[in-house]
Amino acid sequence: MRFLSLALFWTGMALLAVEPHWAYAPLDRPSIPEIEDGVSHPVDAFIRVGLKAHGLRAAPEADRPTLLRRIHFDLIGLPPSPEDHRRFLADPAPEAYEREVDRLLASPRYGERWARHWMDAVHFAETHGHDQDRIREQAWPYRDYLIEAFNADRPYARFIQEQVAGDVLFPDRPEATVALAMAAAGPWDESTLRDIREDTLDRQLGRYVDRDDMISTVVSVFNSTTVHCARCHDHKFDPIPQADYYALQAVYSGVERAHRVFDRDPSIHVRRQHWMHQRRQVERQEAELLESPQTRAEVALWLKRRREHPVAWKSWESPSFLSAGGATLKRLPDGSIQAGGSSPEQDTYTLTGSPPAPTVRAIQVELLPDDSLPHRGPGRNVDNGNLHLSEVELWVFSAGATAPRRVPWARATSSFDQEGWTVAQAIDGRDKTAWGIHPKEGQSHRAVFELAETLKARPGDLWSLVLRQVHGGAHVIGRFRISMTDAPGQSSRVIPEPVASIVDRPVAGWTEAQSRAVASFVIRERLRDQLAGLPEPSRVYAVAGDFEPDASLKPVLEPRPIHRLNRGEITQPREAVGPGALTCIDGLPARFSVPEGSEEGARRAALARWLSHRDHPLTWRSIVNRVWLHHFGRGLVATPNDFGRMGTPPTHPELLDWLAVWFRDDAQGSFKALHRLLVTSATYRQRSQSSGDPVALLDPDNRWLGRMNRIRLDAECVRDAMLMIDGRLDLRMGGPGDRQFELKPGIHVTPRVDYTRFDSDAPEGRRRSVYRFLFRTLPDPWMEALDCPAGDQLLPARNNSVTLQQALALWNNAFSLRQAEHWAESLQARGGDGSESWKEVGWWAWGRPLTDTEQQEWTRYARKHGLANACRLIFNSNEFLFVP
Repeated sequence: MRFLSLALFWTGMALLAVEPHWAYAPLDRPSIPEIEDGVSHPVDAFIRVGLKAHGLRAAPEADRPTLLRRIHFDLIGLPPSPEDHRRFLADPAPEAYEREVDRLLASPRYGERWARHWMDAVHFAETHGHDQDRIREQAWPYRDYLIEAFNADRPYARFIQEQVAGDVLFPDRPEATVALAMAAAGPWDESTLRDIREDTLDRQLGRYVDRDDMISTVVSVFNSTTVHCARCHDHKFDPIPQADYYALQAVYSGVERAHRVFDRDPSIHVRRQHWMHQRRQVERQEAELLESPQTRAEVALWLKRRREHPVAWKSWESPSFLSAGGATLKRLPDGSIQAGGSSPEQDTYTLTGSPPAPTVRAIQVELLPDDSLPHRGPGRNVDNGNLHLSEVELWVFSAGATAPRRVPWARATSSFDQEGWTVAQAIDGRDKTAWGIHPKEGQSHRAVFELAETLKARPGDLWSLVLRQVHGGAHVIGRFRISMTDAPGQSSRVIPEPVASIVDRPVAGWTEAQSRAVASFVIRERLRDQLAGLPEPSRVYAVAGDFEPDASLKPVLEPRPIHRLNRGEITQPREAVGPGALTCIDGLPARFSVPEGSEEGARRAALARWLSHRDHPLTWRSIVNRVWLHHFGRGLVATPNDFGRMGTPPTHPELLDWLAVWFRDDAQGSFKALHRLLVTSATYRQRSQSSGDPVALLDPDNRWLGRMNRIRLDAECVRDAMLMIDGRLDLRMGGPGDRQFELKPGIHVTPRVDYTRFDSDAPEGRRRSVYRFLFRTLPDPWMEALDCPAGDQLLPARNNSVTLQQALALWNNAFSLRQAEHWAESLQARGGDGSESWKEVGWWAWGRPLTDTEQQEWTRYARKHGLANACRLIFNSNEFLFVP
């Protein structure tokens, strides 16, 4: 019998696989049903058809105070004030409700409320999660982007495109770069993706897992599809083969999660991004740039200036040169200084004297080989003759001054850098880093240190050049020479090999490779100066293909090759897979025609166009269902992240399709228009109580919407309402998430967070919940009890459950107690427990005035148990916690 049941099950699944699934069907606008009772609103027409078919009828309209409270919490996440109630109830006009809806949609609080919903969907948090859970200092710009986008009513197609490929499709808009944080919003395994070796299987597998989170977020949020189920095998229930899953992996194979630069000033942003793109072209050795007529002219001009303005270096034979480590320093006839005697583990050389020229813009340090040094030097390390120059400092002792002045450096260049030990590390202010020259010991090397200011020598001034060599292991300098010049930085910089030897030859004899090498150097130098001349950029934690390396996390020049992994095993790669999407969407290309050698952004741009295409049925059905869910407590499809066969079918498929087409075509993707359409329907404005109507018992789950669902406030609404009612809510917008602790640089630990103080006493902790900083692995227990999801969970919406844990948290948590005390203090300051105070209490907490009997009972309770306890009881009342 068991085998027969299994056979029937799989036979049924095979039949389902043949039948077309509703979610993938093309979108067509259904006709609005004609209803005899004069229903004019399209949403109501579809709903009434369903009610009639099931022998149900619609509930009457809710009273006006209830409607006001409902739309306030739905649209801005805050309760209406007593003044809001008075103004609304005093307006008898039929269009008063619509005006109030428009007022709330125009409020900046609207963007904050709906950004919070989106942040839940993309599992946003300001820390990485996993074992280290390091803080993401620059995650918050994405939250501010969402708030601005919702308040500006960004069309949905563009909203999608910005978050998938805004840098490519809208390069002149800084906010479009910030939007790329969507795919990076989830958890990130720092230990695997940053701290272990690049050539390990764990690192390779970690990238596949990380991209799995990216594509799962993007496809789940925009298409309500469980694409991640095709990672190890073809999807068991939906028409998604493994090849589709890995095609989506290929879209994101050229990016990492990292800090991406942008500029809030659009004009500066465009320039920086253009120059960064050129820098990327040089790194990729693109002929389009390196062999262009403009580049040839630029190289010719650079060569001409170099010939016409040679740099004159003047040797600095300082009268004082000392070794702090006890080495013997002596000057040789060529002006160089040689170290002898004892070879200390660490040393610092200090040269002091008057400068050799009246004006100085750069200082040159030459490292010279010598037969007396180990391996001919130029260092004194006995193993290989290497050295480590930790820091170079220049101090000026001005006549009459009481203390010396340290002169800042602008830049350092060298003829050769040891891998990981660059000359820039000799001016970074850190003793743990240094300049090294391995494996090119036994050769001469040069470094030029450009001053951040032009120095003019004054009578009586003394200059001290300090060469700190504190890395250890006797990596100290054996022989060196110091010289100075007044030539500008562009002229004095060191030209590294092999470019230096190429430019001394006639241009006509250069090979193609040599021409490219010189062009690359000239463009890099120009771009470095141009970028350095811009203001300090802003940063956002986002997906990026071009970013500053962080330990072993480095950008790649080309998207990494993606292979279909047999059974999802990193050790079983099969055929290579190019970028693409889902084959189950008819009429849209499942594989993207991205030219070979294109930058990774072209792949994301193709995905963005595919997702936002007007003929994409999943995209438009998914978003109207999500918005419906937040207004009605349940989606037309009850599984908003899964429109596949394991999800639930729509209760009102014609309404879902009509809304999708209307939102796409008539509303042009306007969220505010969609909100306005839904909340002005009679279906939304119904009472939530069935008033004992026996007909309502035919639909106990209210799937056919014969009444409004009674919805518990989510954790953010409860918290923000408490703070607003007690007069302590800070409505400042934007900026970093609020936190009241500091971590020492380089130490990434999770501190103990005092949530009581964080929320109730500190001014920074009174801002709206959307601005709260929380560790991904350390959620606020009070909010977690009220179904606030942790940042590493991908949830469609709050569960809105009712549990004992919630009752205990609301009644006993220190935050609840403190807010009740603050509210009591506020009431006492405005008149104690008199009748006017109790009227205000009713409007704030319940959206209605207290009856005379209630007022008397609450007054007696407050006098007996204290006003704070009365406020605490009100905060725990069902009428406060639920929106009828």
